[in-house]
Amino acid sequence: MNTSTLWTVVGVIAAVVIAWILVSVLGSLLWFVAKLAIVAVVAVIVFFALRAVFSGSRS
Repeated sequence: MNTSTLWTVVGVIAAVVIAWILVSVLGSLLWFVAKLAIVAVVAVIVFFALRAVFSGSRS
């Protein structure tokens, strides 16, 4: 095994490790953004429901 082959193997291993970390971080970030969007939608629905309940009781 010559030096070029060794560096190729090390490069492939490093690329796989870096890709694994990036995919993990991006997956976590995307899941966080999705949860944030779901919370925002539910909060808007609850806000309008509460506003309708309290404004209807005043009239």
